[in-house]
Amino acid sequence: MEALDRLRALCLALPETTERLSHGEPTWFVRGKKTFVMFADHHHDDRLAFWCAAPPGAQEELVAENPERFFRPPYVGHRGWLGVYLDVDDVDWTEVAEIVADAYRQIAPKSLIARMP
Repeated sequence: MEALDRLRALCLALPETTERLSHGEPTWFVRGKKTFVMFADHHHDDRLAFWCAAPPGAQEELVAENPERFFRPPYVGHRGWLGVYLDVDDVDWTEVAEIVADAYRQIAPKSLIARMP
């Protein structure tokens, strides 16, 4: 599964991240405790996506700008988390890397953020 492998590589490249299943899906944690990205393999619909922490206002802006690519995920969307579809024809992996890095910055302590590549 190419999308999962690429997402996994982006998440695990960040300082002190780990992966384990949560709610039946691959999920990435900072220091094994706080979730920053969750894979969604048709978890609540027929779409392949991931859910992630997002800076304040980012969810609303991105969903309004491009609802074909972004969405408000169930359960965590009310906290500002962002859903990103991975089953579109032209996934912009540079943009996905930026979104993953932003998610990490929302969750990680400052000491780990300072160590980001």
